[in-house]
Amino acid sequence: MSRTGRTVVLAVVILVAVVGSLGYVLHRRGVQERTVRHAPPVATRSDLGEVRKGPYIVFRDTALGGDYGRAAAVPLTAPSGPRALTPASCDRVYATNHDALCLSADRGVVTTYSSTLLNDRWAPTHHLPITGIPSRARLSRDGSLAATTNFVFGDTYANPGQFSTRTFLSKANGGTVGELESFSLMVDGKKVTRADRNFWGVTFADDDHFYATAAAGHTTWLVKGSISAKSMTSVRTDVECPSLSPDKTRIAFKKHGHLPPGQWRLAVYDLRTGGEQLLSESRSVDDQIEWLDNRRVVYGLPRTTAGTASSDVWAANADGTGRPTILIPDAESPAVVR
Repeated sequence: MSRTGRTVVLAVVILVAVVGSLGYVLHRRGVQERTVRHAPPVATRSDLGEVRKGPYIVFRDTALGGDYGRAAAVPLTAPSGPRALTPASCDRVYATNHDALCLSADRGVVTTYSSTLLNDRWAPTHHLPITGIPSRARLSRDGSLAATTNFVFGDTYANPGQFSTRTFLSKANGGTVGELESFSLMVDGKKVTRADRNFWGVTFADDDHFYATAAAGHTTWLVKGSISAKSMTSVRTDVECPSLSPDKTRIAFKKHGHLPPGQWRLAVYDLRTGGEQLLSESRSVDDQIEWLDNRRVVYGLPRTTAGTASSDVWAANADGTGRPTILIPDAESPAVVR
């Protein structure tokens, strides 16, 4: 075949591929638009200030429609009731009585990311470091410290050791405490300096101590860290995305165990006894668990229905008894504000 013929064939192949891709995108968009049109409405309320007078839950609204992605709040006494929407749109959100942390992505021609601290009126106060796709967000209980985790190259947890994260600790006044990669890591009494170290999923104990996940190669550890000492020490293996209980005695987490790549089980680790309790949730959960109180935990789970991007917040007993139940429909990224 002549060069001109090969060029024509190549052009036809490219044209067919482009048309096919465009047709698929238009088809998927049509499915999504029909799904949104037929999605049942979610009840809302306009009195956010009233909701915040008592204990409440902040979350990311995933009800299909114009408010998708907005941060919202419901009273702890009526989690499945009408929700109060905030002005902030977030991919991940966390909140205390003092402030909120919003990680978001602006998906324009070039996608950009932001990590923003918001005051109690949900107005931006400071922009914190972020270098990639938002993954985890946490605030200390007094709102003075913030932790953000993001994927640098857009990788996922599906293949342990094959992703890169950046986790930053910051002060609520905008000052940077430091990146966890700059902290020392001790595992079983030995310093770990491997280039493939990764850290994510911070949970604060006080204004100096925290827990997080550390990883190197195919091993993950629960580590306890000190901000003042700029150090982390391993506690046990196979712990990801830890969350400290309100009474500071237990860590809720997801574990990989012997499951296939990208699959996890939820469990609770007792810091006093070293005991572990698997939760009754048998589905794989890729989330940083939140404690509803000292007896129950909550987490987000995507719906498995085809053509939907919605999810729900589920609750389960921390002692492994009972069955998980939906706490907040059309929601994810829960934060309990007491």
